[in-house]
Amino acid sequence: MKRKKEDNELRTLIAEQPIQINAYDIDAMGIVSNIVYVRWFEDLRMAFLNEHYPLAEMMAVQISPILMKTEIEYKAPLTIFDKPVGRCWMVKIGQSSWEMELEITTEKHIHCTGKQSGCFYHLEKKKVAKIPEPLKKLFEISSK
Repeated sequence: MKRKKEDNELRTLIAEQPIQINAYDIDAMGIVSNIVYVRWFEDLRMAFLNEHYPLAEMMAVQISPILMKTEIEYKAPLTIFDKPVGRCWMVKIGQSSWEMELEITTEKHIHCTGKQSGCFYHLEKKKVAKIPEPLKKLFEISSK
């Protein structure tokens, strides 16, 4: 699946899901707390994996994803009455690392953008693993 990001840039391998804002997500001013976006990014990353390379398949070959870095830029506040949608997509896959971009939007605003990067870890060998072939091939195909 590809979607237009800007004039000449395409987003590939997108995972998207609506986000429910709960009462415990807001602060005393009625605005979604900044830390909640980190949790939403984690939910989106898992939605991405469930859609493109499920955790059960990874565990069958003794690997697990590891998050190494999260960057967030807050752009516009969300309230409990907003209906946000979260999206994430893979932007880079190296020999043993990956990078994805994420965003939280409503119909009127981009509320938050961010990046996450990480690697995969071989549970039995107890060391960083190469990017799994199924994910690497999927990224290569979708990037063409």
